[in-house]
Amino acid sequence: MRHGDKIKNLGRTQSHRMALMCNLTIQLIEHKRITTTLAKAKALRVFAEPMITRCKVDNMHNRRIVFSFLQDKEAIKELFGVVSDKVADRPGGYTRIIKLPRRMGDAADMAMIELVDFNEIYGKDAEAAAAKKTRRSRRGSSSAKKAETTTTAAPLAAAEETIEAHIDVPADAPSAPAATEDLGGEA
Repeated sequence: MRHGDKIKNLGRTQSHRMALMCNLTIQLIEHKRITTTLAKAKALRVFAEPMITRCKVDNMHNRRIVFSFLQDKEAIKELFGVVSDKVADRPGGYTRIIKLPRRMGDAADMAMIELVDFNEIYGKDAEAAAAKKTRRSRRGSSSAKKAETTTTAAPLAAAEETIEAHIDVPADAPSAPAATEDLGGEA
């Protein structure tokens, strides 16, 4: 019976499983997306996400803890540099598992595991969806037009005042609208 046995053994000894998880985590950090079996991807998520959480606070203690697992200086630099900037405001859920078709040789369930913030395809859709979440109502459109006209009229008036302040116009010179009225009315 397996009562209370919550660890995914993956058919390996403990040392072999740790080496596998460390290598998969290093590859995930370097490439931002890897393809593996579904069972390994689910086990990798449990192993990698606490390390990504550690990278949010960049201090020597967290670097040493992550290095004790990964043993790869380049992966640590990437994790505490590029990855930590992207996941700084995310409260969790740093990875996404997408199921793929079965492997041809042994029909194993395959999956792609990726870092969520590094996928450009889903990121653009999320930004576009956030931009389109505005509510529309009949009253809102007319008030929006009024606000738009007042905001455009105010800068024009201010620009005319500043132009007039910088141009020296003689006091006895005729104004432009009066001259056009005289020409229009006579002809």
